[in-house]
Amino acid sequence: AIDAISELGYANASLAEIARRVGVSKGVISYHFEGRRELVKEVVKAVLEKATAAMRPRIIAEHSAAGMLRAYLTTNLEFLGSHHNHLRALLNIASGARDDDGKAMFEFTLVFEGAVRGIEKLLRRGQERGEFREFSTRAMAVAIRNAIDGLASRLNIDSKLDLKSYANELATMFDLATRKS
Repeated sequence: AIDAISELGYANASLAEIARRVGVSKGVISYHFEGRRELVKEVVKAVLEKATAAMRPRIIAEHSAAGMLRAYLTTNLEFLGSHHNHLRALLNIASGARDDDGKAMFEFTLVFEGAVRGIEKLLRRGQERGEFREFSTRAMAVAIRNAIDGLASRLNIDSKLDLKSYANELATMFDLATRKS
């Protein structure tokens, strides 16, 4: 389903097309999922879980808030770079999955908000430990998440983007923005 949605877009990735690509009948997919909405919901969940599993160990292995922030930034970008189809599938779902009334089928703003809250917690920890200067953790967390998500959209257009350099620059930029003088 991830590959079909990534390659065809949300609108063209029907249950029949996904079943054809997998080599099963549409009935097999319908047996496991109530419909395309349920399948797509599972795709979103699976991609987010895979990203978390790839990033979390390296983030929590760090002993300083600054190290955790750097790991958060670099592992996010490494995941984006190594999972192009996952990224494209999420972008296609975000832009194309609509209910009958035209409303977005999935609230990616909730995913964004959850990520921002996690970054805020990390930033506050760094401030409490004296590693980071005083700043609005909300503003900084939103800026960090937007820098990552903006790259995700850009990567969908330019798959040859030098993610390693971008990750290093982004990590250095936020290190300088958060550190004490």
